Amino acid sequence: MLQIVKQGGKEQYKENLTPSYVFDLDQVQARVAAVKKGITRQGTRICFSVNANPFLVETLKDRVDGFVVSSPGEFHICEAAKIPMDTVVVSGIYKATLDTARMMGEFEGRSIFTAESLEQMEVLQYCAKWQDQQIQVLLRLTSKDQFGMDEETLLKCISKKEEYENLHIIGIQYHSGTQKNGLAQVGEELEMLDGLCRKLREGLGSEVKILEYGPGLGVPYFDGDAEEDLDQILKDLDGLLHKLEFPGTVVLEMGRFLTAFCGSYYTTVVDVKSQGGKNYCIVDGGTHHLEYDGGEQGARIPHCTHLPQDPDPQSEETLWDVCGALSIPSDVLVRQLPMQDPKPGDLMIFERTGAYSVVEGRYFFNSYDLPKVYLYSRDTGMGLIREREGSCKLNMRTGMDEPEETEG
Repeated sequence: MLQIVKQGGKEQYKENLTPSYVFDLDQVQARVAAVKKGITRQGTRICFSVNANPFLVETLKDRVDGFVVSSPGEFHICEAAKIPMDTVVVSGIYKATLDTARMMGEFEGRSIFTAESLEQMEVLQYCAKWQDQQIQVLLRLTSKDQFGMDEETLLKCISKKEEYENLHIIGIQYHSGTQKNGLAQVGEELEMLDGLCRKLREGLGSEVKILEYGPGLGVPYFDGDAEEDLDQILKDLDGLLHKLEFPGTVVLEMGRFLTAFCGSYYTTVVDVKSQGGKNYCIVDGGTHHLEYDGGEQGARIPHCTHLPQDPDPQSEETLWDVCGALSIPSDVLVRQLPMQDPKPGDLMIFERTGAYSVVEGRYFFNSYDLPKVYLYSRDTGMGLIREREGSCKLNMRTGMDEPEETEG
């Protein structure tokens, strides 16, 4: 990603380029291809979690086997990208009746829906009956948090499945979090799910056809983290999948693991100062745009690069707190970062930001503009796909920014 900027020369430093995200399409496509090649268990599919980065949905359309959405908005993004609806799983802890009915109705029940509670089963049944459709359902098993249902409730849903005449329970969904260090927990969870599928088959005579599992594989974000060996990770994961007795389809739900490496966040130094024994480097972005899981409020140093406009190789490195533009003291992107004489106009690039940063930030605090978004590929170069958008318009009463009509 650094090479992209170097090729652009000083034009890249023009004011108003930043703050922005750049997502490398070649990189994410290669990553997905490597994952699909590395997973050899027959009947295993790779599904992309749209919440990780909705800007990559269209790019991944013909490269992953399906998409998981967690809201009507994410569903609409898939609609706009013309994603085949029979490849979409509608998840989410909240399913409003009208939204659910619309998603079912417009696409004739081709999407799969998850149920996270008995209440959601009732909502799905009501909407499916209203639309006169048969809907495929995955029951989400909880990992002991607010998501999904416990095993007792899950078994209850299956035992009374005749009452849900418009719902066809086809499998189980399970996701226990992200940034897992190693595959030990993944192995334990797959063993547990394998046992549950066997229990359902032998105890209730209910055959699980699909096991949708989010392994939550981690990404090394910070200095000191061991770099991943992708081939070995995939080999180990594939080995765990081959151990399953479960004969049906396994859907691996992935987000961060597929897209984190493809993204970079660009921000420009706008001020530097030293006070109270510390050096401060102020940038035009901030923590409302940049989110690293486990970053400990800037205490851990992510993979980032300082690109001075006029580099002086003789200058010594000193330690700087890189702070954003928000009017809160916690807006620190990284603390005690070694840099050589940063100056206003210098560019800073934060790497491995292809997952979640673009959707997780506190975008509306202080009413700053939303960052630009670029997509890059070797064939097409850098393409702007979202201009700077004013969040101030969403922080005021509707119509306040419209000009008043005058009599004429």
